[in-house]
Amino acid sequence: MTTPSRPLVYSPYAYEIHEDPYPIYARMRSEAPVYRNDELDFWALSRHEDVLAAFRNLDGFSNAYGVSLEPSAFGPDAHKFMSFLALDPPRHTRMRSLVGKGFTPSKVAELEDRIRAITLEHLEPALERGSFDFIADFAGKLPMDVISEMIGVPQVDRAEIRRLADLVVHREDGLFDVPPAGMEAAVTLVGYYQEMIDERRRSPKDDLASALLVAEIEGDRLSDEEIIAFLFLMVVAGNETTTKLLGNAWYWGWRNPSERAKPFDDHGRVVDWVEETLRYDTSSQMVLRVTRAPMELHGTEIPEGSRVLLLIGSANRDESVFPDPTAYDLDRDTGRLVSFGSGRHFCMGAPMARLEARVGLTELVDRVATYDVDPDGIERVHSINVRGLASLPTTVTLH
Repeated sequence: MTTPSRPLVYSPYAYEIHEDPYPIYARMRSEAPVYRNDELDFWALSRHEDVLAAFRNLDGFSNAYGVSLEPSAFGPDAHKFMSFLALDPPRHTRMRSLVGKGFTPSKVAELEDRIRAITLEHLEPALERGSFDFIADFAGKLPMDVISEMIGVPQVDRAEIRRLADLVVHREDGLFDVPPAGMEAAVTLVGYYQEMIDERRRSPKDDLASALLVAEIEGDRLSDEEIIAFLFLMVVAGNETTTKLLGNAWYWGWRNPSERAKPFDDHGRVVDWVEETLRYDTSSQMVLRVTRAPMELHGTEIPEGSRVLLLIGSANRDESVFPDPTAYDLDRDTGRLVSFGSGRHFCMGAPMARLEARVGLTELVDRVATYDVDPDGIERVHSINVRGLASLPTTVTLH
């Protein structure tokens, strides 16, 4: 007698999904590639081909209401906090062109030496102790300090900016929105950046905040509100995703010793470690779109104005694209991962995230012979969009 399978229920708010969403994703790809949650009023696409097509279909899917399901982040004013992530062309094109001047490949490459210096600033004291929290003492500090340095946040303020950013993304069990502490932190960050912009207007410096004030295309400039929204996006999206990427790589390396040995034996394989982590357990699990017109997919009608989640984490585990997707395999071809999106909304910060992860992990394998993680001290982040670890107690043996 076979045991009937449990009903297929997916909610990005559920703590059990935060712990391990992948078995549910596999069922969705198989049983309900166009999944409907009536209670939370969303559809979800889980197959690689559907997620990729939706990313590229700007006529069918809109970003104008933001990229998150949460009530406070969803709506026509979403761009005030999520910048061009929550805009459609032509406004998206204009905004991305203006802010993109600070993120050209050459600009990002110029940062490598400074990223390495910030890496060692946090890493060396941690390694000297022998035991440390990989997130609190390293992965949670590096991306935020790199972004803060780019923006122009003084060193004395960076710990507080990190703390506020963490509050903005943390989610409480049973609460389907940003908690009050997160809302308060968001308001504080906006105020901080307004003061910074006012100061840079009086006294410009060699930083991104100053550069954004003078960025211009054919006489068009950014408003203070647009600059603040972009800086807020950098702090929340750029910081969180890279922190989680570093932590996820360290965690899955620990869980898979034979794969971990590859970058430790050959430091050139760190790039493969980063890319397979991006596929296997990506930081950004999903983004939201709103349909511009009715559409039919896999025999299911999705009405105009519907909220649709694009499940990036599921697409990267699609067995039709990635053979044996549940295996963490640094030798696989990761060329079709969708961790940074695709099309016009491809993540502008992707080169920066990859560079930070490569530099950070390379400096680790240069110094560390072996490492272990205390499973009892591992804590997960609870967020509907971002997947990763809040605590990862680590003990290292150095060369």
